[in-house]
Amino acid sequence: MTSTFPDISISTERLVLRPFDDTDIPALGDMMNDEAVAAWTAHPFPYTTEHAREWVTSGAPAVRTSGRGLAFAVTEFLTQRLVGAVRIDHTDWRIRGAELSYITAPWARGEGYACESALAVAQWLFRDQKFERLELRTPADNSAAQQVAQKLGCISEGVLRNAWIARSRTEDGGWTDIRTDLIVWSLLPEDFDGLPDRTEDAGGFAYPEWR
Repeated sequence: MTSTFPDISISTERLVLRPFDDTDIPALGDMMNDEAVAAWTAHPFPYTTEHAREWVTSGAPAVRTSGRGLAFAVTEFLTQRLVGAVRIDHTDWRIRGAELSYITAPWARGEGYACESALAVAQWLFRDQKFERLELRTPADNSAAQQVAQKLGCISEGVLRNAWIARSRTEDGGWTDIRTDLIVWSLLPEDFDGLPDRTEDAGGFAYPEWR
């Protein structure tokens, strides 16, 4: 029998992390068509409404039901606006380990939402799901993703050379693929020592609630 995560929502002071639904399709399309998202991810570009619909109706639910992980839509508590996404993937149920990734919408950057949402998921995994290791992989030139990993308290473990293909704009306005390194980060339950200091950097929230 395949192990799976529960179908849950996680709340912080400012955010609600929940399963994707049909109301997210337009904002998801806008978020994924942002050039910064296109540059650092392997998602299709242009990202069409059909891509968004397929992810919401089939892709995201399959991440959970297959046992691979869990996909969260990150929304503002007050406005219910989609401001990002957090994903648990490549879950190894035997060692209780998984990979964590995050995307922030262009209209929500600079608010600490990536840190706040990723930290909430990490807390839930360690405390409620009894996980023992989270891994993050950030392209070598993606300084914003690296800053999030550092604020979470992740430890840099090394570099996977030539392990990723990023996209870069060309002079004629097109895109070209550029091979780059991946920095590997890890987070363990004991790395949460000194958590109150890090929650200030993550937007000021304390402990999440999940349901």
